Amino acid sequence: MEQQRRFYPIGIQTFSELRNKPYLYIDKTEHVYRITHSDSKYVFLSRPRRFGKSLLTSTLQAYFEGRKELFKGLAIEKWETEWTEYPVLHFDMSMGKHLDKEGLERYLLWQLKTLERNFGIESDIPDTNTRLTDLIRRACEQTGRQVAVLIDEYDAPLLDVVHEEEDLPILRNVMRNFYSPLKACDPYLRFVFLTGITKFSQLSIFSELNNIENISMLPEYATVCGISEEEIRTQMAADLEILAGKLGTTPEEAMRQLKENYDGYHFTWPSPDIYNPFSLLMAFSQGKLGSYWFGSGTPTYLIEMLNKFNVPPSKIGGTEAMASDFDAPTERMTSIVPLLYQSGYITIKDYDTNFDAYTLDIPNKEVRIGLMRSLIPYYITPDSLSTNSMVIRMARTMARDDMDCMLQLLQTFLSTIPYCERTDTEGHYQQVLYIIFSLLGYYADVEVRTPKGRVDVVLRTPTTLYLIEAKLNRTAKAAMQQINLKNYPERFALCGLPVVKVGINFDLERKTLGDWAIETQQIQ
Repeated sequence: MEQQRRFYPIGIQTFSELRNKPYLYIDKTEHVYRITHSDSKYVFLSRPRRFGKSLLTSTLQAYFEGRKELFKGLAIEKWETEWTEYPVLHFDMSMGKHLDKEGLERYLLWQLKTLERNFGIESDIPDTNTRLTDLIRRACEQTGRQVAVLIDEYDAPLLDVVHEEEDLPILRNVMRNFYSPLKACDPYLRFVFLTGITKFSQLSIFSELNNIENISMLPEYATVCGISEEEIRTQMAADLEILAGKLGTTPEEAMRQLKENYDGYHFTWPSPDIYNPFSLLMAFSQGKLGSYWFGSGTPTYLIEMLNKFNVPPSKIGGTEAMASDFDAPTERMTSIVPLLYQSGYITIKDYDTNFDAYTLDIPNKEVRIGLMRSLIPYYITPDSLSTNSMVIRMARTMARDDMDCMLQLLQTFLSTIPYCERTDTEGHYQQVLYIIFSLLGYYADVEVRTPKGRVDVVLRTPTTLYLIEAKLNRTAKAAMQQINLKNYPERFALCGLPVVKVGINFDLERKTLGDWAIETQQIQ
């Protein structure tokens, strides 16, 4: 018998639509009950874009509206018995982007007017904060019950100006003014829930509302957004078999590929591995692996901030920090780490309890390759067509472990692209090699410590470990001499792979590889 087609909720952010149609729903209602019955009635959750924040907010709306029928068969039925209906004010700030002060104020007034209609309220109050106060009070008095206020993507109007010293304070004041009534309206409020990408600053937007509980890093909410491996194996087992068939492999191999590409997120520690839900569902829907989340939009401000803080590609991950260093307000950040973490480009990979230190790194292959692709215009060339063609050809040569052919291709490629600034240092070419090798899908690292020095680039393929030393306006022979003089291979003697030494000389005048030397390390 042919299995009924499964619909995947890609872009579906309304809980009622998802439940009334044959969409897959990963049950998060246990979290909904826990959130709404916690000690605090003011709650904030930060997660990257397309991680299910809007669907969670819509689920909370359905819960507070007492729509019991939508929750039939879900986990929340074990605990909820009353299903009380409350008045709900659901604000969606996602459309408040790219607006100036007047446009943002009009957008807020439009949302208020839309919600006022739900309660038959007419108002011509011009100030957004006074009008919000009036709406909360009148909704409570009209229904005889306290109000649930749900604010989705609270920070959306500020994200594109977070790096702008002139526009950020102006728009921040608009939002601060709008949110200011929430504390004064406490007697009228049953629950307040806010989602966003960046962490709020109580000193800026929520200057008066100082009793918000930030649940973003609490262990009990580790899986509140995203999809865990257990959820895939229990709630998507049949889907995994279908995907494996489309990929021409086994379910376990399909799982391994999904894990490599879309898994690896942790928002607390310890935590189950969390898969990017957008990319995961797209892979099941399309029947193939692709760069779905990263391809859906890389904010321009991210690239601008990488340049502002002078962060080279190889330094985006591999960071050790305390929680206060990355789970911090982005408008006052002194490094790019908070923005990278809260936007989902790096995530928690380990935690040292002795020193309260977290290890942060790029979560998975999709993000690593996506980041490298977005940085190519700044380090190599804006010509994406020639870059993609080059990467495909290089990947084929490296699949054969033909480093010599790969370097020939790179030499030709670099010699044909226009002049790029910042090409007069060894560090620039070190980053070029890092970007190229990362695009090939292999593990690469730079400035790797050994007992006698640092290896410029370490590249690991499934079959070989390459130790690469790069020189500028010298010779490949000089680069190889340094590898041998400092005995870099000794540090990797137990890696379990053949070690190949590669000395490369870059020609500053030609802006490409001059010559290179390749030697296989002899096993002692």
